[in-house]
Amino acid sequence: MALKIRLSRAGAKKRPFYRIVVTDSRNPRDGRFIERVGTYDPMLPKDAQRVTLKEDRIRHWLGVGAKPSDRVARFLGSAEIIPMPEQRNNPNKAKPKAKAQARLEEEAEKADIAKTTAEEAKATPAEESVAEEAAAEEARAEDAPAEEMSEENSSEGKGDAPAEEAETAAS
Repeated sequence: MALKIRLSRAGAKKRPFYRIVVTDSRNPRDGRFIERVGTYDPMLPKDAQRVTLKEDRIRHWLGVGAKPSDRVARFLGSAEIIPMPEQRNNPNKAKPKAKAQARLEEEAEKADIAKTTAEEAKATPAEESVAEEAAAEEARAEDAPAEEMSEENSSEGKGDAPAEEAETAAS
């Protein structure tokens, strides 16, 4: 006989209450059981006493060869009766479907592009500011002699000479 320690549902509709029972694995969930070894009330807050266990009886049945269900194994692990079982991965049904995965990949690509452009923008202003400062200094150096030359040209009257030459050429 394969023994299981599992939950058996009781309680009203939409008000679940579970008994932790030892039963033959072939019996239905809420059917015949050998012994009641605890309770689980999911309606209580998490900090309250949701799970009650008869540790000595559970240890007896584990010694006889009873196997706990996944949920009961977690309860027993948190009570340090058995080692805490590994957390299992979500089933494949919980994974996003093909369209959602494609959408997530597109969003990830857009985020990567935005991140790289932001990094480039952060890196280039420093380089550009150095280049801009150098260009501004060169422009200042070029503008100063050009301004002096333009003042000299206007004072000497050379600015009118090309206009006069154009008039004489037209006649």
